Amino acid sequence: MKTLEDFKREIFKRPGVRKAYAEMQPEFQIIRKLALARSKKGFSQRKLAKKIGITQSALARFETGNINPTLSFIQKITSGLGLKLVVK
Repeated sequence: MKTLEDFKREIFKRPGVRKAYAEMQPEFQIIRKLALARSKKGFSQRKLAKKIGITQSALARFETGNINPTLSFIQKITSGLGLKLVVK
């Protein structure tokens, strides 16, 4: 069985993979931070989803990176968590 680090070393040898991975990091950071904030505030996916008017499965797809979220979707999540979205 391969470790994650072994897998990364192997996959990054392919042309373009390292660049694509680097380009996706800002999106991954946003997702990670919002999922962590949800957890810290004691919200389940279901509870937050209900509060902001989306399905739990839509929130789960967002948190796993399986959708390309719009800015309004991210704003809806941040607002539901009582956070303010700031872009620098």
